[in-house]
Amino acid sequence: MYVVFAAIAFFVYFIATDKKIKFGLIAGLLSSGPMYVLFGAVLAKFGYQRKTFKELKQERPVAAAARSARSGASTAPPARVRPAPTKRTSTGPSQYRKNNKPKRR
Repeated sequence: MYVVFAAIAFFVYFIATDKKIKFGLIAGLLSSGPMYVLFGAVLAKFGYQRKTFKELKQERPVAAAARSARSGASTAPPARVRPAPTKRTSTGPSQYRKNNKPKRR
């Protein structure tokens, strides 16, 4: 599978640049795959295991319930208070330009 991604990356680079193949590019593409596998092996050796999406979905409601229990608040977010209208945001007669004043530029 890695070979497919490396080939696609090489193809995109080849098309996007001046079509000169550089040794550093090929060496980087070929060495990054084994480095990724080696890094994953070291993490697995130390007991690292990624969580599946199913496990993450199950943890989300439990964590939310724990947060709301700690804060003592309900699960609904607090309502935002609407700010008072200002000269620029009100919908009253101040929105309309008076005829005797020229438009500012």
